[in-house]
Amino acid sequence: MAFIWLLVPFLASAQNLTGRVVDAATSNPLIGASVIWLGTSQATSTDANGHFSLKPAPAGQKAVLVSYLGYKTDTVQVEGRESITVKLKSITSIQEVTITGKQDRYSALSPTNSQVITAMDLTKSACCNLAESFETNASVEVSTSDAVSGAKQIQMLGLDGSYTLMTTDNVPALRGLATPYRLNYLSGTYIEAIDIIKGTGSVLNGYESISGQVNVRLKDPEKSDRLYVNLYGNSLAKWDANVNTSFTLTPKLSTVLMLHTDQLANRVDDNKDGFLDLPLGKHYNVFNKWKFNSGERIVAEVGLQALQETRTGGQVNYRSGTPQQEGSFYGTESETERVSGFSKTSYTFKNKPYQSLGLILSAGRHQFDSHYGPRTYNGYQNSGLANLIFQSAFGNTSHTYKTGLSYQLEDYQETLAGKELQRRERVPGAFFEYVYQNSQNLTLVGGLRADHHNLYGWVYTPRFNVKYDFNPNSIVRLAAGKGFRVANPIAENVASLISNREFIFQNNLQPEKAWNLGGSFTQYFEVGERKGAFITDYYYTTFQNQVVPDMYSSPNQVVFSNLEGRSFSKSFQAELQYELTELLDVKAAYKYFDVRSTYNGQLEQRPFIPNHRAFLNLGFATPFDKWRADLTAQWFGPRTVPMLEQQAEGNLRTRTVSPYALFNGQITRAFKRWEVYLGGENLLGYKQKNPIIAADRPFSQDFDASMVWAPIMGRVVYGGLRFTIK
Repeated sequence: MAFIWLLVPFLASAQNLTGRVVDAATSNPLIGASVIWLGTSQATSTDANGHFSLKPAPAGQKAVLVSYLGYKTDTVQVEGRESITVKLKSITSIQEVTITGKQDRYSALSPTNSQVITAMDLTKSACCNLAESFETNASVEVSTSDAVSGAKQIQMLGLDGSYTLMTTDNVPALRGLATPYRLNYLSGTYIEAIDIIKGTGSVLNGYESISGQVNVRLKDPEKSDRLYVNLYGNSLAKWDANVNTSFTLTPKLSTVLMLHTDQLANRVDDNKDGFLDLPLGKHYNVFNKWKFNSGERIVAEVGLQALQETRTGGQVNYRSGTPQQEGSFYGTESETERVSGFSKTSYTFKNKPYQSLGLILSAGRHQFDSHYGPRTYNGYQNSGLANLIFQSAFGNTSHTYKTGLSYQLEDYQETLAGKELQRRERVPGAFFEYVYQNSQNLTLVGGLRADHHNLYGWVYTPRFNVKYDFNPNSIVRLAAGKGFRVANPIAENVASLISNREFIFQNNLQPEKAWNLGGSFTQYFEVGERKGAFITDYYYTTFQNQVVPDMYSSPNQVVFSNLEGRSFSKSFQAELQYELTELLDVKAAYKYFDVRSTYNGQLEQRPFIPNHRAFLNLGFATPFDKWRADLTAQWFGPRTVPMLEQQAEGNLRTRTVSPYALFNGQITRAFKRWEVYLGGENLLGYKQKNPIIAADRPFSQDFDASMVWAPIMGRVVYGGLRFTIK
């Protein structure tokens, strides 16, 4: 609490206007209703419970304008009132309205450096799963882990995806042993939007986030289309089928059922190295989400997911069950079964829209059996999480806080080539987060959590964010925070299993700890009555400890050890978004990374990470979005990669590979209920030559398929259709 009193000299006493907007007939909350001081641009919108908090009125303003699509706009006199309830009446004569507009992808309200991948953005690429949802976004990149398994990982701030907290509906998910293939576990058709937050973020979601958070907002049962069908196929003979259907069972209870499958049975070896470019596979996935909204004070959500996935890769002539020994065909196989669920319940106190109590529960079991050549890797993970959150205010809504208790359980068991590794984590914790918002331009967020880890003792996680508006169009944000996580070395380095390297674990591997410091500047502007935004940010991440997988000091080993020396990442990004014409949007970005770690006592550039990258997206749409076209170009600068010949002791030998560019594009034609799309990935067909070392001798000591730094697939053409009943 001490840090709150330090802020007192800076705090103002102005009172926000709070309230709730509901349907006049049913009293159901109206989500996203607009509330604006009459005659000004000072506005806000309602949250998932219909609540809002509006900064104090400019001088002379005594009324607010409240509006919502399909409802009559209302003007409410609020002089002398601190809280109001607005009941909007439905316009019964309205039949069908098509709204065209553009959402600011970078939030002007959030105290953190946040951006949104919108539902419209998700239709600009194939987007069959989460991995393909980032193709038109500059901040998150997706790379292929190796040349055999098909595993993909994200990168943020120059760091591997394991340092990014992934959540679904703000519930931590797809962690631990799910990491290698987790981007395949959520279909793109399940997703309403994706929030990307750079920096350590809020203490409410735990202590693990180091580089940032990716929050996947799933379809809302109350707002989902009654029927949505998406069919996809590509030139590799891979196909996807997706069906979403929603039901309103009662005025207060609704559900959405989402089904997905993808299949690949075609053996593709375009680079003629004798290995499949993509593993054969079958994936079945079902997600069912329920929502209860009392219309007054209680909102509850429940989500349940089950999936099964099989993958078979390796040499083209490999068949399941082939003995893995010299003279046979080399193969990889994995079978995964996963079930998970979560519930979120919130209660809002009567006549106190700013005060609520929430309970989040989640649980899951992830189990897999796999082999990579002669090496077997099996495991399971049982997870449980409980999070109790109380939200209220000190005196008025300029000073709000969230506090609560949490408990996390993780039970791991892995078996690698007959050697068992077990770990059970039990972590009770408590947290407190204070938010100050003045009436004009300053937001301060300070948070602290304390957790007791049964294996590593007390863990303290401080985090702090500042947002300052020089004016409504010029915003600066600063952030500092600490992250803590227990690494899963094998799961996070599955690519290394597709080699004949020996895995060596140094004794007493410790948790990873890091500080992340940085900030951003956002400038919104208009040129020729066209809107645009310029965003630049810089983040510095420094590790106090890191589990370092050293694959580079020896060509025959992967050595996992605690950090001895320095390890850091410096990340700079500048992005420009501009509506060039009514029909054409442009996004362009430049990124610079300096990522280094200590190997054998030497601070070296982290291999495979280019220092310079560039991004360009052109989005074209005719009126009413009847025709849409998108082109995305990415340029990757030179990078260092290891040379795996026998090296002198203590000497890391590398070489520099040339830069390259990738181009993706898609054209969509929309009808009343149908959309037909045609697109291509890697349009110029750029591929890494010889991505597999010793591909002709897969059981030799030299074999290695993990040295991948560029695409291994050439041009892929795809097409599909979408059918919607609102």
